[in-house]
Amino acid sequence: SQRTQLTVSLMAGVIAGVAAAVISQPADNLLSLINKEGAGGEGSIISRLVRLIFEVGPLNLLLNGLGARCFMVGVLTASQFGLFDVFMQLTNAKKFSFKDPNDTESSNHSLESQPSGPKLVAP
Repeated sequence: SQRTQLTVSLMAGVIAGVAAAVISQPADNLLSLINKEGAGGEGSIISRLVRLIFEVGPLNLLLNGLGARCFMVGVLTASQFGLFDVFMQLTNAKKFSFKDPNDTESSNHSLESQPSGPKLVAP
């Protein structure tokens, strides 16, 4: 049903958003720290980043602000997935159309199953 499909899309969006938040959190925290005046001491950017990682600790880089970020990115991604599904349902568009290139029977009438619409004509 459409309701089940929307629920699955929203849950997939939450999972994708939380995964993205967890993966990007340490780098974002490190970027915030390195932009502060004098952070990481003197030297090249790489040496300053390494010093900051050891000063703050990898676990703190991951966990600092992670809850809020997971919530924010999870909700945003789920909203995008949900909106996509709603518009697909409103326009009666199909999400996926997988065809086996070796299947000669389905390729014979693939043009017949295409939705009708405006046709592009070369000048």
